[in-house]
Amino acid sequence: MPEGDVLLRVARRLTAALAGGPLIRADVRWPDVSGADLVGRRSLGTICYGKHLLTRIDDGRTLRTHLRMDGRWLVRRTLTPPEPLRRPMIRAVIATRAWTCVGDHLGMVDLIATRDEPTLLRRLGPNLMADEVDIDQAVRNCRTQGERPIGAVLLDQSVAAGIGTIYLAETLWRHRISPWRPACDVGDVHAVFTTAATLMRRSADAPTLTATGIRDQPTHVHGRTGLACPRCGGTIAVAPVGAAPYERPAFHCPACQPE
Repeated sequence: MPEGDVLLRVARRLTAALAGGPLIRADVRWPDVSGADLVGRRSLGTICYGKHLLTRIDDGRTLRTHLRMDGRWLVRRTLTPPEPLRRPMIRAVIATRAWTCVGDHLGMVDLIATRDEPTLLRRLGPNLMADEVDIDQAVRNCRTQGERPIGAVLLDQSVAAGIGTIYLAETLWRHRISPWRPACDVGDVHAVFTTAATLMRRSADAPTLTATGIRDQPTHVHGRTGLACPRCGGTIAVAPVGAAPYERPAFHCPACQPE
């Protein structure tokens, strides 16, 4: 599933693409909102919150989309005549005269009143991709998790929104913390969430996605099972973290992230 860095890049791309003028096409293909009339309206920009994308419209509504596992927004030049774009998994087509944004395999599409965004997002923790991240609230949320494994806590969007398996692995590796250490035994939780937010923001700002800042090595441990840990030389491993049926893979170095 896309993580905070990907969502922030998509939000920026949609903001730029839809900023050039009124919408000349707005085809929303989702049962509850099909036929919604957005033509002639203007986009005020798109933000991400956790795994949600919120495109605000100048009539007081917000187009909320969620990428889930396989969703993506494709941005291409608007053609005349317009492309049919009839593939079944295309869930939304939003266009200005310059650019067409195609929502492919989106996991959710909705139209809500912009004023209702806080209600929609109330179950989520602080947004780690916000311009000003409320790390203190993330710490307070984490401190309520008791002996739950810290890896599972980082993936819990109600604690802090935006982290997936990549930044679970890369953040805990940097702090030499096992994904199975009880959350109550993690000392500097503030530093952990700060690292996750910093790594994702750096990746979003980079020319290509990177959890390391190194062009030819996008991760230190995630997806590197069986390879040598770049810090200690131990063998990187992967095992599930979290309660069934929501287990997720946690890549780690058993040598320098002991339980």
